[in-house]
Amino acid sequence: MAHFQLPTRIVVHARDVENITGYMPRTARKLLQKIRKTFGKPPGAMVTVKEFSAYTGLEESLITSFLRL
Repeated sequence: MAHFQLPTRIVVHARDVENITGYMPRTARKLLQKIRKTFGKPPGAMVTVKEFSAYTGLEESLITSFLRL
């Protein structure tokens, strides 16, 4: 029987931003709002790891390592 590795998430939530940056909940939500605005997304749209990485300058691999925890 083959073992399958579950794929990592591609969407970043406010709680993830808190864990990665150490920001408070409201600040994490504001950061996601700024990212949405920068990329021309409507309010409430999902922010991807790639977009979060591009905006913050953090490497995608570093971000995904936090999403696996």
